[in-house]
Amino acid sequence: MIRFFAAPIAAIALLSATAGGAFAEEFDTRDIMGGGPNFFRGGSSPILRTTVTYTGTYAPGTIVVNTTERRLYLVLQNGQALRYGIGVGRDGFRWGGVHRITAKKEWPDWTPPSQMLARRPDLPRHMKGGIENPLGARAIYLGSTLYRIHGSNEPETIGQAVSSGCFRMTNDDVSDLYGRVSVGTTVVVLNN
Repeated sequence: MIRFFAAPIAAIALLSATAGGAFAEEFDTRDIMGGGPNFFRGGSSPILRTTVTYTGTYAPGTIVVNTTERRLYLVLQNGQALRYGIGVGRDGFRWGGVHRITAKKEWPDWTPPSQMLARRPDLPRHMKGGIENPLGARAIYLGSTLYRIHGSNEPETIGQAVSSGCFRMTNDDVSDLYGRVSVGTTVVVLNN
């Protein structure tokens, strides 16, 4: 019986030794099983999601977007909030106001608005949802605006001012937020 297990164990040890340990550093089994940093092919955010002390006056459940900080806060109970890194609108595309979530979609389709097509006629007129779609894994629609909180497969843009007014998050972070909020949630966008 011991010989039955000895051969597979020896093969694994040999593979580990010849790989010099690099295999263990580069391969994360969570990517296959779910939940790993590349599960949604969005990579991890350069700004880690964390629970912080929050002294604002907003009710628990409110989303507060601070475009100056390039952070999104989901207000929790007891003076705390979940803080996420976001990408915001570039100069001339930042905005502020109070809206409510009017819709939520998983792997949403994307139809660029006419204003965007006028600036970028090279864009597709419509794109089905999926990993290559610029809205990423989830989209949270804000009132009657053209803007959304959405995923991105470009984690390097988190913390940057690069969008046309939407708020980008990694696919992992937007999926987390998506599961915590509902249609009707208040979203406060601060643009100081």
